[in-house]
Amino acid sequence: MNDTPGWASPGSAPSDGQEAGIPRPSEPVDGNGPAGNWSSTQPPAGQWSPPSSSGTGPGAPPPAPGWGGRPQGPGWGGLPDAARPGVIPLRPLGVGEILDGAVSTMRAHWRTVLSITLTVSVIVQTAILLVQRYLLPDPPSVDLNATGSEALRQEADSLQATLLNNAPPLLITMLATIFTTAVLTVVISRSVLGRPVTLADAWAEARPRLFPLLGLTLLLAVMAAAIMTVGLLPGYLLGDTAGVGLAFLALLATCVVLVWLMVRFCLASPALMLERQSITTSMRRSAKLIRGAWWRTFGILALTWLLILIVTLVIGIPFGIIAMIVDGGGLNAFLTNGANSLGWPFLIVSGIGNVVIATITYPLSAGVMALLYVDQRIRREALDLDLARAAGLPGYDNRS
Repeated sequence: MNDTPGWASPGSAPSDGQEAGIPRPSEPVDGNGPAGNWSSTQPPAGQWSPPSSSGTGPGAPPPAPGWGGRPQGPGWGGLPDAARPGVIPLRPLGVGEILDGAVSTMRAHWRTVLSITLTVSVIVQTAILLVQRYLLPDPPSVDLNATGSEALRQEADSLQATLLNNAPPLLITMLATIFTTAVLTVVISRSVLGRPVTLADAWAEARPRLFPLLGLTLLLAVMAAAIMTVGLLPGYLLGDTAGVGLAFLALLATCVVLVWLMVRFCLASPALMLERQSITTSMRRSAKLIRGAWWRTFGILALTWLLILIVTLVIGIPFGIIAMIVDGGGLNAFLTNGANSLGWPFLIVSGIGNVVIATITYPLSAGVMALLYVDQRIRREALDLDLARAAGLPGYDNRS
């Protein structure tokens, strides 16, 4: 059996009705050797088999394999024709095709996607609202006329209170993101082959990987916190004007390092889910797949973040205005007495806006990450050939 990680539906078993004999990827085409080892819990060969139903993709039959076993389009210098059994063509993807694939998955499996994201978003916003309203302490009062050591003490107390108040919502949001990422990655992996998927199927396949995904998320968070602490601690200990300048320069440097690491390990989550790798192995897989494509990956992620920001502003601003109008004096109460003084009408309306935002942005973010992983494996390991065989497309039954 080859020791290269496969493209497998997480949590599936031989009882899924999959055929044997569909080969897994052999050696990566970039010449870097095997990409990893099969674990003892890896499912049998032939994981990506023809779906039991006709699926939802176009599924146009490709022409006969040409150079390197890939179907070639007509004419000189033209892009090769590519099979498209699901939401993406089985070839290296452009930026627009990655974004379109994420949106197409939302449209093709809207019942499953909406059930996941809407349910999680409502639970998350309800939990955050109750925590902020009843469990978090009131922010400390700040004397605007204070100077010297008293001003520094008040700033430190204010910063501590801010961190304490933000920690529970961030933790709740992180857990929700882990859950939605795990389930939506399964949905996207099926949609690539044009397979139908229900919420029960996606949950059954994602459930065994939730704790490893939680461990990966916590490890990356601890790494980020450690880097930030090491960078800012010297300036904080100095405490004078030089210390402030040093802390500012260190903040810039640590942000650069954190962005570099975030892009380098951005594919660890789909690798952990779809290859059933361990935490450290999935991080190594991500680093290998990103090698030589860091700037392209950063550009795609930056564009995705920009789109999410636009969606957040377009939806959040109207809901915020409505919340202040409904609450009556909500803005004045917020500026005077802090967030804990806001009324229930303001909190409920703004919470509904956050639910709408999360319902849209969760699948977009998860879809881009999963399709980036697929794209990099197509570029480096010819995964498109194995996916075409798994989809049962004619002309791909033998490896060239």
